[in-house]
Amino acid sequence: MRLVGKLALGIIVGILIGLVSPELLTKVIVTFKELFGQLLGFVIPLIIIFFIVSGISSLGKQSGKMLGLTSLVAYTSTILAGILAFFVATIFIPMVTGSGGSASEAEAIKPLFNLEITPIVGVMTALVAAFVFGIGITRVNSPTLTSMFDEGKEIIERMIWKIIIPILPFYIASIFVELTAEGTVIETLKTFGVVLLVAVIVHWVWLFVLYITAGSYTGRNPFSLIKTMLPAYFTGLGTMSSAATIPVTVRQTKENKVSEPIADSVVPLCATIHLAGSTITLVLCSVAVMVLSNDLSMPTFGEMLPFILMLGIIMIAAPGVPGGAVMAAVGLLETMLGFSGTAVGLMIALYMAQDSFGTATNVTGDGAIALMVDKMMGTSKDASKAA
Repeated sequence: MRLVGKLALGIIVGILIGLVSPELLTKVIVTFKELFGQLLGFVIPLIIIFFIVSGISSLGKQSGKMLGLTSLVAYTSTILAGILAFFVATIFIPMVTGSGGSASEAEAIKPLFNLEITPIVGVMTALVAAFVFGIGITRVNSPTLTSMFDEGKEIIERMIWKIIIPILPFYIASIFVELTAEGTVIETLKTFGVVLLVAVIVHWVWLFVLYITAGSYTGRNPFSLIKTMLPAYFTGLGTMSSAATIPVTVRQTKENKVSEPIADSVVPLCATIHLAGSTITLVLCSVAVMVLSNDLSMPTFGEMLPFILMLGIIMIAAPGVPGGAVMAAVGLLETMLGFSGTAVGLMIALYMAQDSFGTATNVTGDGAIALMVDKMMGTSKDASKAA
């Protein structure tokens, strides 16, 4: 069964258990939820350090001009997509949830005991350290440090695949046991449905914005460009992995008359740094969870803008696994938006439910980035013919 199916099953089972379980069993389940949340908190700084260092050190091997242009366009796309998502969220989510704080009247269930697993470093410390080592490695060209961080990345990625991902459905189930026992699950599920629908719509709005921009800049028909990229979209939808979709994205990008060197370089690079679809979902979901939580409230644009700007950077640390973007963003959710363990669990469940659509948007948008960079570099096939 695919991960999304397992998560859906976890939600259903969690609700059923929450309806019938005695208080002691509920407390045991909540204790498990707290322990797994502590493990997630411990892993997040390690994800940031090893994935960002490994990513930056590999980017340093790219052409300087191409890397700079691609990073600038990709980051701009990611930030603007996040800003669009915020304004859409402020319009539609309050219509569903009302004034927010659905759990305000519920009495929180306490775990049997608390066990604190302290992270090695804080999130911001990990982020700064990652950039220091990542950029430093590109300057000193140290194969030893490169190998160390690459192998560290592999260890953490295996931990995610072998431990975090398999346990995740049980973690989501435990969240919904708690929500059901507290009487807030109906409001949560109603918001889930609306957020998922709105996220997919905003994904496509942003794809049209990207391809209309690229089409206008290159003098091409944007709708024809999007049609050519549809195989990449549906491959991303099925694989839930930008990395696994790279061969298809490269092929379709070349069919859009992007020069071979640019397609071969920009698309793999964007698979790491351009996650506009994931950012749209993260922003929509985070606003929804904040409105649902009794200890959080609808954020202002001033509160969300720094979070969106940091998301564009932290996405470099997104592991190449389903839900990797939300795993990388957990640290920001906790430190910048004040998410509790339960809020993080809701965020993961909500994000994972549509991760495939976010991935599909990411990879399809990469084709538009490649078109624009190709034109900027003067290497497009149309430009070559004109010369």
